[in-house]
Amino acid sequence: DVDGGLDQDIFDINEALGLDLFEGDIKLGRERNSIVGDNYRWPRVIPYVLEDSLEMNAKGLILKAFEQYRLKTCIDFKPWAGEKNYISVFKGSGCWSSVGNLQEGLQQLSIGANCDKIGTIQHEFLHALGFWHEQSRSDRDDYVSIVWDRIQTGKDSNFIKYNDTTSDFLNVPYDYTSVLHYSQNAFKNGTEPTIITNIPDFMDVIGQRMDFSDSDLRKLNQLYNCSSSLSFMDTCSFELENICGMIQSSDDSSDWQRLSGVPAGPNTDHTNMGECEDSGYFMHFNTSAGAEGSTALLESRILYPKRGFQCLQFYFYTSGDESDRLLVWVREYSSAQPNGTLRLMEEIKGSPAAYWQLHHVSLDVTSKFRVVFQGVRGSGLSSGGLSIDDINLSETQCPHHVWHIRNFTHLLNTSPAGTAGRIYSPPFYSSKGYAFQVSLYVNGTSNNPFNLGIYLSLISGANDAQLQWPCAWQQATMVLLDQHPDIRQRMSNQRSITTDPLQLSGSSSNYLWDRPDKVGSIATFPNGTKFMRGPGSGTNAFLTHQRLRSRDFIKEDSIYILLTMEDISHLLPAQPSVSPTFDTNTTKMCPDNPCENDGVCILVDRAPVCRCPAGDNWWYMGEKCERKGSTHENTVIAVSSTIAVFAVMLIVTITTAVCLKKKYSQ
Repeated sequence: DVDGGLDQDIFDINEALGLDLFEGDIKLGRERNSIVGDNYRWPRVIPYVLEDSLEMNAKGLILKAFEQYRLKTCIDFKPWAGEKNYISVFKGSGCWSSVGNLQEGLQQLSIGANCDKIGTIQHEFLHALGFWHEQSRSDRDDYVSIVWDRIQTGKDSNFIKYNDTTSDFLNVPYDYTSVLHYSQNAFKNGTEPTIITNIPDFMDVIGQRMDFSDSDLRKLNQLYNCSSSLSFMDTCSFELENICGMIQSSDDSSDWQRLSGVPAGPNTDHTNMGECEDSGYFMHFNTSAGAEGSTALLESRILYPKRGFQCLQFYFYTSGDESDRLLVWVREYSSAQPNGTLRLMEEIKGSPAAYWQLHHVSLDVTSKFRVVFQGVRGSGLSSGGLSIDDINLSETQCPHHVWHIRNFTHLLNTSPAGTAGRIYSPPFYSSKGYAFQVSLYVNGTSNNPFNLGIYLSLISGANDAQLQWPCAWQQATMVLLDQHPDIRQRMSNQRSITTDPLQLSGSSSNYLWDRPDKVGSIATFPNGTKFMRGPGSGTNAFLTHQRLRSRDFIKEDSIYILLTMEDISHLLPAQPSVSPTFDTNTTKMCPDNPCENDGVCILVDRAPVCRCPAGDNWWYMGEKCERKGSTHENTVIAVSSTIAVFAVMLIVTITTAVCLKKKYSQ
């Protein structure tokens, strides 16, 4: 197990390391800062450095966490390029951060061993952006009760609450689901919880580390004046009659219809699954009428890309004939083509199925565009048609693969704990050609039941003879999808595993990620084909069953696990020599920034060095940037030096002449 078979929260990790941090994971600066006051805010684009000390898996996850900030807020991150204040992310002891921008140059944020979970990284960066823990709000006693006699000796200060001059909760209601909330067992001295929620239903909710909650995002976007998020583009569940500004084309022979049910299916939309009266709509193209080849085009509103890559995600239901097709186009506009040019991105067809299916389409648009859904009637006999619902478009990367597990409630109710209740995904291939498979312990492992356990293994594949072994620095990410209709409000649960080519398999001398036919065991696919499955890696504490039944993880009795395996070897090279490197002997010097006149302190070869600011005709110099120079000063110095040299030469010449005259007179 990547986390030693333990479901450890941030505070469990730090406590085991003996760290004495404020509130368990906050490093206090020279004074206690707060989110009250603009001085503690960062710019919306935050400079950062990923230190060489970080584990490779953590580096990849930090970049994924940045993508979540971009998707859901206006906060962005950029590699440090000499800015005065920046965040240095390193592998310290435990998981911790300061609160707010300390305005001290280098500001450390630690992602230590076992802190490489995306929710943990989001949590620590929220501290850096200016937020205290949720249960330290001034109004917390209205919502939770702290049981003081169950708290470890000396840890009472971790449960203090702040007044309104120190912490501002921005008029957002108390949030049991915040990623910044303590769990019920934080700093307990025995087996009983230290925090009791005043509404009992939230006891198993507090302490989640899956993703931002809605209120986390409200506060963050309010504090930083975000009116929109960076990489989000559009979402539509067709609940309103304006169908999100989408238009019906006049260049076709039919139309899409906004319906709440079709006799041949679907009977309900995907958004509400028929649970809400007088709501629940989707768009449907009827293929039971009209001639073969008749079409209907549904076009999104005009969209303006910024990044050059997009992911279109939607749910699709086909109740027509297998010859019916759904074509996904983009209509791209340019000065040469003001009416737009259609470019086909994907064609979807298949046998009718009595359930909604998740689809992803990768786009690569760089100019203003529309997404176009074209339904095409096939040649066969149809009693239904094509339906779409819950569309999301964002400037993010699509997952490489989707594992759809149906009839999941039955699996939960009947699967035993341990290997007898383990199910396997189909085989998948990474972009580099490695074959892999994911296993899911539906009711947990034998030593950790009532949790989902998830593991990834390399398996023998068609490309093995041409691939590098052991498999090096491929990061596999497994996401249990929260099927909320709006991508910005999803709280999916994910874990990532990175293949370290030197990692050994248990106590053996074999490399864990070596070629499966060398280190694996024989396995069999459902069709009887035999293959080799490597030992693999994962966690038996992926998600508790209580959290699994919350949110929209299970919808239409289905779950989706999104899978990506990508090469992160580009994160291996060291940072440039001028970038700061954490060193325990110098942390007291650089974070305090001894440089004067806005100089930036960095660590070069484990020693603090001041990089002094300069302008077109001025600069600072000296060990601490304490002296100012300018072109005017240089001119004065140069002229003065010339005059001084001339005067000295004149004196020498006169003296020599006088001496010679005296000599020859004698």
